[in-house]
Amino acid sequence: MATFADNLLTLIKNPTSLAAIIGVLILIAAAMRLRRIKLSTKILVNISLMLALATILNFIRLYHFPQGGSITLGAMIPLLMISFRYGAGVGILAGFTFGLIQILQDPFILHPIQVLFDYPLPYMAMGFAGLFSSRKIFGTILAFAGKFACHFISGVIFFASYAPAGTSPIIYSLVTNAALILPEAIICYVILKFLPVQRLLDAMKD
Repeated sequence: MATFADNLLTLIKNPTSLAAIIGVLILIAAAMRLRRIKLSTKILVNISLMLALATILNFIRLYHFPQGGSITLGAMIPLLMISFRYGAGVGILAGFTFGLIQILQDPFILHPIQVLFDYPLPYMAMGFAGLFSSRKIFGTILAFAGKFACHFISGVIFFASYAPAGTSPIIYSLVTNAALILPEAIICYVILKFLPVQRLLDAMKD
């Protein structure tokens, strides 16, 4: 089983992919600076706690697909909560960080663009929920739509060879990613319906 050091070495051995990830981070930092988004100690602590919770939930896999990917017990909920509480900018940064955690845990690198569309970008899409913090269900749908779009594009371009003979890569990517992301979105929707979301957001504030 690969260790953290092995996974880090895998990323370092792909300098173009590493440069692409750093480039995205620079763009995020520039956008936050332009929008004058400041990260206080309290915000950083809350982000760290939510990222830790998301990482733990990501290990609780309800189903793992043979070709990769899994359905978890609401691993995206903490990222959504960050976006609802602090807005899209901070949510996108948290999503980027979670994507970085994922690639350091289980790197699968074919191409620098593939790395972006399979790791940071899908989780950065969770930040879209912060655009509709007053309409949380709509924000959740938008976030998962963005996540699906990233994985769909990656599937069509970089995983076409996995499609069964005679099957269009577009159809293959559409079906495969829908089977992964739709159940995950439904699970998050159900959890959000039963969670005291506003009370939790107020606790993050106070």
